[in-house]
Amino acid sequence: MNPVYYHILHVFSLFVLTAHTFMAFANPLPENRKKTLMITGIAGLLVLVSGFGLQAKLLAGAFPAWLIVKLVCWLGLMALGGIVYRRPQLRGGLAFAALTLILIAIVMVYVRPF
Repeated sequence: MNPVYYHILHVFSLFVLTAHTFMAFANPLPENRKKTLMITGIAGLLVLVSGFGLQAKLLAGAFPAWLIVKLVCWLGLMALGGIVYRRPQLRGGLAFAALTLILIAIVMVYVRPF
């Protein structure tokens, strides 16, 4: 498959994952939990699959260190959507953590320091 399709799917899934994670921060009511966790789980899986598709096509099987950092950021962002429903009083700190993880992941794409 063309890497452009992987890239479009990856970026779109990231937008959906980020939007629904912040939606959970804004309104962590128990009745929204199931739908939000379902959408963030599907979006997170699409981010992972499309990211590894890009890695296979563009990096020819190499696994650089910046990719490990992005995986850690992905895991952290995936976890934050569920944590906010268990600890709604920590919304401010969790939102800051999400923004930090997103910034680190973006820096890893464009700077690739390793």
